[in-house]
Amino acid sequence: MASAPAATAEGPGTYGLEGRSAWLDIDWSTHQHWVTVAGSPVNVCEIGPADGEPIVWIHGLSGSWQNWLENLPDFAEAGFRCLAVDLPGFGHSPMPSEKITISGYGTLVDELLEELDISAASIVGNSMGGFIAAELAIRFPERVERLVLVSAAGLSVEDLRNDMGMALLRRLDYLLGACVGWVASRSDGVARRERLRRAAFAIVAAHPERLCALLVEENLRGSGKPGFIPAVEALTTYPIRERLPEIGCPVLIVWGTKDHLVPVKDAHEFERLIPDSRKVIYPDTGHVPQLERPEAFNALVRAFIEEDPHEDVDQPEVD
Repeated sequence: MASAPAATAEGPGTYGLEGRSAWLDIDWSTHQHWVTVAGSPVNVCEIGPADGEPIVWIHGLSGSWQNWLENLPDFAEAGFRCLAVDLPGFGHSPMPSEKITISGYGTLVDELLEELDISAASIVGNSMGGFIAAELAIRFPERVERLVLVSAAGLSVEDLRNDMGMALLRRLDYLLGACVGWVASRSDGVARRERLRRAAFAIVAAHPERLCALLVEENLRGSGKPGFIPAVEALTTYPIRERLPEIGCPVLIVWGTKDHLVPVKDAHEFERLIPDSRKVIYPDTGHVPQLERPEAFNALVRAFIEEDPHEDVDQPEVD
């Protein structure tokens, strides 16, 4: 297995982002458009030059394209064509006509790329999005040039294939969904109350009170969508462990030591099972390192995507 890329050698840096986030100054309505995939409309947020190297960003359970707000502007500015999708049943995308499945989501991303005339791309997936990204790399290897698994689901979720596990996940969605309307209508109050941000976002972030209140609000909007329970059932009924060795592209695995949703031991297991993979584990970081450590994460992923496949990288991992 390869060692971590050079961009990780100096550690994760600060928690959150110092200064004003670039995403706050972007009119995101001008970057969203509908793409019809297999007869169904899918909301896609696209930013960056049309002729840039494509990167597809796939959100997690209860998520939306806003899960990548701290990342999209940076990569677009660097010349990448970024496509962040609202999976059917989440964000603004309506429920699909067919039953939600992990294999179905993988097929959807393949067909989305076909519709956009993109032969291959780097794929970045968080949580359930990582599970889908891995499925895409296994079933449609020609589509995936490089794969980034961020706190990816698919392994420990095997332990939730029972009634108690399903009940816990339903409770989680209810709690997150109940926060959305309240937070959205009181964003100024949230900005002044660190305890409120912690209560609303502590399940996914190690230190939500240190994150921008508007960032927390935008990410909470993904909760309470109709795709949640069908997606949970899809996650817990689709084994992937035995097929992970089939992934043939370079893979970067990114995790946080304080991930309360998907344990960090899964990062080690993904690295053990995927042949050409390396992991980076950020200390004092939760389930969304792309939002908690945006500067380090962006530098890490960019270095990985731009890495010369013939170059022997020999740098220590962050752990």
